[in-house]
Amino acid sequence: MSVEERLIRYCKIDTQSDPYNEEETPSTQKQFDLANVLVDELKELDLNDVEVDEHCYVYAKLPSNIDGCTKTIGFIAHMDTAPDFSGKDVKPRIIENFDGEDITLNEERTIRMDEYPWMKEFKGKRVMVTDGTTLLGADDKAGIASIMEAIAYLKAHDEIQRPNIAIAFTPDEEIGNGTKYFDVKKFGAEFAYTMDGDTVRELSDETFNASSATITIQGVSIHPGSAKNKMVNAALIATELAQAFPKEMTPENTEGREGFIHLHAMKGDVDSATLEYIIRDHDIDKLHAMEKRVEDEVNRINEKYGNRATVKIKESYHNMKEVLDKNPEAVDIARSVLEEMGLDIVNEPVRGGTDGAMLSFMGLPCPNLGCGGGNFHGPYEYCVIDELETSIDVIINIVKKVGELS
Repeated sequence: MSVEERLIRYCKIDTQSDPYNEEETPSTQKQFDLANVLVDELKELDLNDVEVDEHCYVYAKLPSNIDGCTKTIGFIAHMDTAPDFSGKDVKPRIIENFDGEDITLNEERTIRMDEYPWMKEFKGKRVMVTDGTTLLGADDKAGIASIMEAIAYLKAHDEIQRPNIAIAFTPDEEIGNGTKYFDVKKFGAEFAYTMDGDTVRELSDETFNASSATITIQGVSIHPGSAKNKMVNAALIATELAQAFPKEMTPENTEGREGFIHLHAMKGDVDSATLEYIIRDHDIDKLHAMEKRVEDEVNRINEKYGNRATVKIKESYHNMKEVLDKNPEAVDIARSVLEEMGLDIVNEPVRGGTDGAMLSFMGLPCPNLGCGGGNFHGPYEYCVIDELETSIDVIINIVKKVGELS
């Protein structure tokens, strides 16, 4: 099976996670559909300790073929797709020898190069896209396909000296619970890599610090004909609160190291309303300042309307650079491999997070590498197959490098 065939197979399995069912892991039982397929494939490769646990974490080991080697490194990818857009009945298609022009997905949707100009760089390459009705799922099934293909190659080429290799595929990464029940001790690696980026040239050792804020507003519902001085419209208060944050603090107006306060969900009526925010910044002090800004705006609303609003702020993950700077081995090895492969490394702060951010703080240093995907979480998602194939070589060469050092 080629990596392209693997990716298509995995993408056709619906694994969307559910942000409204965070209490259960996995949040959707259909994630087991992919987990069970992967367990079967790992067993066919005759790997050790293959299992899927009750929370839908898949684990496996490829033992070292170096006498006396005790070193273990790991590779991780997540199985779920984002709840932002449908992942059901995905129909991947390959554009052979991409001409660098607009890609028509269907009558309603086109990937326009003036909106996604970087895609012109893929001219002449093989690009996988959707039919415009679903996301693709390369985030992060490209990572899974890359790991599986690399492990299959290493298993078939025992002449390549390798350390012990731990593999894990996680559920619910897209809703922030990818590491909730991850067993670092069972995984047993000294360091690992999440294969969850875009360009294969990517080496990410820095993520956002992240929080979420849920604001609930309680109104007073009464017949509008007799509402004067009695009705308190929670929906209107919610819109007033939403307008309190400057536009320059929103994701669509920020880039690079600029953080944001993002209203990603809102619902309500006269009686009650809820606003859900995500708050992000690479600097932890700036993150805390934005959290305080949210609290201050809620306090202002309460002073104006009489204690109608409550806010719950929850920290999601921290910037993994804090850990990786103190434990540089994984980053140094990956950088060396990418340089030796002649790849122009993209080392920019991730405007998001990965399982690796949480894992790094759980004692498993875990930078992130790319697999050729892009435009994640929507119908314009793609994966450059040439880059996906290169990501396999990156994994193999990291294994070789660590094998040489073992």
